[in-house]
Amino acid sequence: MYVELPEKRYYKIGEVAKAFHVNTSLIRFWEKEFDIIKPKKNAKGNRLFTQDDIKNFQLIFNLVKERGFTLEGAKQKLKKNPDSTIHNHEIISR
Repeated sequence: MYVELPEKRYYKIGEVAKAFHVNTSLIRFWEKEFDIIKPKKNAKGNRLFTQDDIKNFQLIFNLVKERGFTLEGAKQKLKKNPDSTIHNHEIISR
C-alpha cells in the first residue's frame, strides 16, 4: 500500500489513520500489540509518529490487512525473521 504523507519529522495519529484509511483506535491498538512501534508523546500525551513508525505501520498493514495474517501470526513473522520480512516488503512496495 502506498501511503501519501507530507515530508515531516512527526505525524499526529489522525494523519496516520487518514493515510491508512483506518480508525485511530486501530493505530492505538497496533501500537500496544507490536513492539516495533514506539511513538513519542508530547506534554499533553498526544502520540507523535516518526517516519520509521510509518514504515513499520506499512509492514504491519501489509501483513495483517493485505496478506491476511492474524495478529499473532504477524508478531511471530516479525520476531522469527524480521530482516527477510522487511526486505520482502521493500521489494513489494517498489
